[in-house]
Amino acid sequence: MKTSTMLRTAALAAVATVLGACATGNEASGGAGTAGVTGDSIKIGGVLTETSATGYSTGGAELGAKARFDRANAEGGVHGRKIEFVGAEDDGMTPDKGAAATRKLVQKEKVFALVPVSAPQFGGAEFLEQQKVPWIGWATGPFWCGKQSAFGFNGCLAPQPGQKTQTWWGHQVAAQLGGAEGRTVWIQATDSTASKYAISTMSKSFTAAGFGMAGTSAALPAQAPPQDWSPYVNKIMKSGPGGRAPDVLVSVMAGGKFNSGLYSALKKAGFKGLITDATSYDPHVLRDPQTTAALDGVFAAPQFEPYESDIPEVAQMKADLEKAGGAGAVLDLHAATGYWSAEVFLKMAEKAGKDLTREAFMKAAEAFSYQNKGFGRIEFPAAKTASNGCGALVKLEGGAFKVAQHLKCFDNTVL
Repeated sequence: MKTSTMLRTAALAAVATVLGACATGNEASGGAGTAGVTGDSIKIGGVLTETSATGYSTGGAELGAKARFDRANAEGGVHGRKIEFVGAEDDGMTPDKGAAATRKLVQKEKVFALVPVSAPQFGGAEFLEQQKVPWIGWATGPFWCGKQSAFGFNGCLAPQPGQKTQTWWGHQVAAQLGGAEGRTVWIQATDSTASKYAISTMSKSFTAAGFGMAGTSAALPAQAPPQDWSPYVNKIMKSGPGGRAPDVLVSVMAGGKFNSGLYSALKKAGFKGLITDATSYDPHVLRDPQTTAALDGVFAAPQFEPYESDIPEVAQMKADLEKAGGAGAVLDLHAATGYWSAEVFLKMAEKAGKDLTREAFMKAAEAFSYQNKGFGRIEFPAAKTASNGCGALVKLEGGAFKVAQHLKCFDNTVL
């Protein structure tokens, strides 16, 4: 054999050996080269609004996801793979920053999926959809709904007209008041996309429960609360029948200084109705006497069974959070949304099987149903376009949270 032929043969053999090794490595991963999947791990990261100009933060969701993943790992992982949780990126409630954080996790960190995602102005949705990267979290905006890659643990909370929307919030408030007949509701939003869109879904929830609409507004600027609340409060106080105040005030604003400012101003103006929102179930508010006073008597509406409940599923969640976060673990709304988002991801990954790829995960997730007394139920593909229909009410009273209405699920209605 000529020397040149021998060298060429040796080179081809070397290439074949390298390719064979690569193929063996991918095969051993069980994920056919899927980013973030090895033979013994699944890499996960999240995107949250940890900081914002308004003071609103979903940062507690990171602890929630970590707590649930920690327990899964202690129990052996998913089909023998442990969850490698790299933590969450902060989007600062800025779409561009959220988009950059998403690209970092997918392109640099090489995560398999994003869990949890909880950001009112999330900017990474389209990129994740294009890249076919699954993401699971608190689906508070329209950018979640209808996407192949997106899975809200509680469904889609911003359905399109003609699709189905939740009625549980209206029904739970009606139960708290002893009925909705003859009572009216005002819904307050900011001019952010998610907040404005929530007006239509909340209106339907409360009218489906039997309330009349006193009015709605999205006039508040989203970036910072006003210095003078009087124009907004005056309008609300005269919006009911005969120029009276409405019976219920529903805030769909992103919490923080918006809600505390509005509620304080309403109370000073003599408002005696029921106030409810989705974000005030937060022990952080108890650290500030002024904020505690502003939120006293407010009914928060979490989409999970409250921490104050004594059911086993909640006891397990609390134990997991306290183990992961230590004695100083904050048991807030966002810790629970992160926890239940991680729970749903784990169940989906389990269903996807040992040969885990994004394609296998998507296939398993697109025909998926699960019930848990901690957050109710979830079923895909129905939850791609509709809420899971479940929620509770928690009242802040005398510096402590109390269960007002335990978690219940109600039929959705057409938007």
